[in-house]
Amino acid sequence: MKVIYNSEIDTLTVIFSDLLVAESDEDKPGFILDYDETGKLVSLEILDASQRVQLPTQIEYQLVPPVQARQP
Repeated sequence: MKVIYNSEIDTLTVIFSDLLVAESDEDKPGFILDYDETGKLVSLEILDASQRVQLPTQIEYQLVPPVQARQP
């Protein structure tokens, strides 16, 4: 996964995979979803990101440990 903030055009892009984009939809105003030919989400682009994201230049990454199944 890759996250790119472009300050020149104020976009924040989250790329989930390297698959080729076959279709793009503006799901909500300012949010563009890119899909591959099978409908799998490839990336998300946020337009006017500085108005929609509190700190577009900072990223917090958190890894949550898996939940252990309870023993009866």
